[in-house]
Parts: sequence; structure tokens; C-alpha cells
Amino acid sequence: MKGITLVGASAGGLATAEALRRGGYQGVITLVGDERHLPYDRPPLSKQILTGEWEPDRLALRGQADIDALDLNLRLGVGAAGLNSAARTLLLADGAGLPYDSLVVATGVRARRLPGTEGVAGVHTLRTLADALALKTRLRAGRRLVIVGAGFIGAEVAAVARGLGVDVTLLEAGPVPMAQAVGERAGRFLAQLHRDHGVQVRTGVKVAEVLSVDGEVAGVALADGSGLPADDVLVAIGSVPNTEWLAGSGLTLDGGLMCDRYSAAAPDVYGVGDVARWHNPLFGTAMRVEHRTNAGEQALTVAHNLLNPDARRPFTPVPYFWSDQYGAKVQAYGDLRDHDEALVLESDLESDVTERRFLVLYRRAARLTGVLAVGQPPKALRSWRALIASGAAWDTAVSDTAAA
Repeated sequence: MKGITLVGASAGGLATAEALRRGGYQGVITLVGDERHLPYDRPPLSKQILTGEWEPDRLALRGQADIDALDLNLRLGVGAAGLNSAARTLLLADGAGLPYDSLVVATGVRARRLPGTEGVAGVHTLRTLADALALKTRLRAGRRLVIVGAGFIGAEVAAVARGLGVDVTLLEAGPVPMAQAVGERAGRFLAQLHRDHGVQVRTGVKVAEVLSVDGEVAGVALADGSGLPADDVLVAIGSVPNTEWLAGSGLTLDGGLMCDRYSAAAPDVYGVGDVARWHNPLFGTAMRVEHRTNAGEQALTVAHNLLNPDARRPFTPVPYFWSDQYGAKVQAYGDLRDHDEALVLESDLESDVTERRFLVLYRRAARLTGVLAVGQPPKALRSWRALIASGAAWDTAVSDTAAA
């Protein structure tokens, strides 16, 4: 059987399959995934699953009946091991070879680990359902959790753990948490949320070693010679695109699977979701976006391009991400990284956490490229998104704001 093979059975792979069927494709669709689970949603892993609000079965993106209706050739529980582009054959970890007419790479990312922590009980990463369930069993009142890395995963887990009565220390190598992603002012605002809830936020520190006794985590040794006791350590220092299986395939790998404006990596080979680094014409740069909404939107474009090879359309989204921390909803549109200026329009750290408001605009060169907000009404965010999508000039956007 040939047809279209989708490698990666998560949100991006499933969304591509659904879009292909909606678009009228009646051929074989093979969906390959290294986990045995049917496709499930990952954002709740760091929130509702850890709190116990949701049971794992609620994560399913589609029920069994909906999956059956897609008439997929499911190959779950076996990962991709290689790709023979010339022969158009996908090689699986169990030794099987799957020929294809078109291929979609949606293999996502995996959590980056600290060297030397393999096999140490109580050292966690958070990417899969198994990861979340393993961490959930350890989060109890009075226990001590050290989180290495103050990005959004680390911050969300810190918020959940504090709500469960866990003693939390959040470690960040840089001077301001999340500054690389959202800028210093936004990073300080978000860090203060954690401090106000009893999290020990330590910046400018580096981990030298995770300490263990009899195979169980005991603490964290820092590069300055100090140490922190810990019952558990969460490593949240970023991710690694799952592209090793593509080595020798002839595809370009550079911080992900390199794709053009159409999300194509080669003729009849496309990238979708966290693993894909594509050229976004709206911002004039290559980007790789690890957010749920991006995977779904990119899947729609790729399905269209597969079904309409003579009328392909570029993938030009305004990236969106959100995060819940202590009842405060953080939302952002656009490309916030590598900005030249971050202009804070509103900042309130004195109100109750659910009423705090924060709004910052991001500039690169002469245009508005992003906005991040806490506690802002959806209508206001949609207005900023429209300006970003239109390529609005920075001076115009700022002057219009001042005049409003």
C-alpha cells in the first residue's frame, strides 16, 4: 500500500489526516506513532493531569468511532527509524518498510535531559502522558520540587505544584526568567507571580549535578558550590526536534526539519508541527513553533497543498500561544523572539492575581511583530493580532494606541 504516510500520531498528524479526508482524499492514509496511545492532547499534561482534574482518557483528541471513520492504516507503538527518499520508503523501528507516494513528517520534539540523570528515580521531564503520570504521583504537600528551567513548562508545573502544597524552587540560568522568549519586563512580571505564591525563584544559577542516594534523587548541586535538597527534580530546559531518523535521507536538518514557505521539505515531503522549521513569509524569517494551535493550522495548509499541487498556498500564520498560571491567563500573538524593542503599555502587579493586567508590544526593525498580554479582554488581543497580520508599521501601531 502506498498513499500518504503521516509520521507522528499527535495533534499535527491527526489534523492532517482529518483535513485530507475532508478534502476528498480517498486513498490510503498511514499514521505512524511511537506511542501506543491514540492521538492525545499535550497542553493539559502540565495542568489538568497534574492537578488530578482530568483523568487520562479525557486527553483523547478523538474517540475511537471518529478514528475508525477516518479509515486509517494505524501503525502505533513503533517509531520511524529511517527514510529512503530515493525509493520513497519509510523504515520503521520493527524492521518494516512502508512505501509512500507522499510523506508528512510530524514527529514533534522530545524533552532535553540533563546528562548523568538517566535512571535516577525522581528526576522527571514532561512531554508524554507517561511523564505526567509519573510526576503526578510524586506531587504531594510538603515534598520538595526543584525545577531546572523557568520556561513555560517549568512555570506551569511550578504553579500546579504550589497549589498542591509542594515546596517549589525554580532555577533559571539567565538573569530574568523567560526573557529570551518574552523579554525582560514580561519575564519579571511572570516571575513575580511565582514569588507571590511562595515559589523560590533563583536566577543566574547553573546546575552542576543532580545528587542521588541509592538511585533516588536527593538534591541539586549548583555551580557556585551551594546545594538544594529535593525529593523530585523536573528538568525543563527545552526540547530537541525528533529528526535523527532522517539522517542520511537528503532532507535538510537545521534546528528541525527545514521547509519552505509551503511547509515542503522536498517534493512530496512536508513538515507539520513542532518538528518543522519553515519560512514564514509574513515575518520574513524561518521559525519553528512548539504550540498546539500552530500544529493544527499547519496541518490544514499541508493537506491543502498535498491535494492541490498546482495551487499550493504558503503557510503564513500569526503564531499564538497561551499559558495558565495561578488563575492568570497569559496569551501572545506573533513572533516575540529576537525583538529589537518591547514596549510595556500596561503593568499591574498590585491587584489580586486573577485581576492583574499586563500588556507589551514587540518590535523588530520598523514593524509590529508581537503582543503578549495577561488579563486582557479577547477583543483587544484580536485587534493586535489583526495589526500583526497586516504587517502594521511600529510607529503607526504605537501612535494609534496613544491616540485611543
